[in-house]
Amino acid sequence: MSWMPIEWQRGASSSQPTIEPGLRIVATVLRIAFITLLLIVTIHVSMPQSETIWTAYDTPSDLIRMALGLAVCAWIAVQLFAAPKDADGHRTWLYLGLLAVPFVSICIIAIW
Repeated sequence: MSWMPIEWQRGASSSQPTIEPGLRIVATVLRIAFITLLLIVTIHVSMPQSETIWTAYDTPSDLIRMALGLAVCAWIAVQLFAAPKDADGHRTWLYLGLLAVPFVSICIIAIW
């Protein structure tokens, strides 16, 4: 049996630790809050500086800002639906969310 990889020797039950429901809920809420707030900041920053959205095509810098903002918002929206699959990913989002959600909230208040 020594020729088998360690994953096969252990079996399927010991390879994946279970995720506690409280950790999953809190990490998911913090993750969704952070990504949503980040999306709001990105939308606000990518808006045209002095014109309306319909006259942004007249100024190349505003058009580039809007195009990059649209691409970043699309990437962030995709990340919103890509949930972590293991306990370590949920734990990372818990710690990151506890620090990042208040910071991004302060940034939103400051730029508005």
